Amino acid sequence: QVQLRESGGDLAQPGGSLRLSCAASGFTFSTYAMSWVRQAPGKGLEWVSTIGSDGSDTYSADSVKGRFTISRDNTKNTVYLQINSLKPEDTALYYCVKMTIATMGGDFGSWGQGTRVTVSS
Repeated sequence: QVQLRESGGDLAQPGGSLRLSCAASGFTFSTYAMSWVRQAPGKGLEWVSTIGSDGSDTYSADSVKGRFTISRDNTKNTVYLQINSLKPEDTALYYCVKMTIATMGGDFGSWGQGTRVTVSS
């Protein structure tokens, strides 16, 4: 079955950086787009970024453009989210999500358990 295991969440200071990872198994990773979605405390889900199956296409929310970079390594079945210039409002549980198609425009499919990012001085 599909398994998505996120890691890399931590307590970090404003202005710092983190790299989140999501190790995938149970499906042909290289044939699906992948996304990151976050949920801040007490708030709803917020889509962050999506990357196409071959890594050539990426799309990010305006709120994170210029600070967040999504990437993937299909040889390692892993998708990453590089977060720079951390802000307190980046505090959230970050989910890795398998999409339903290879390209942009699909639906959310399987979700991981999430990794927690806390930004505080």
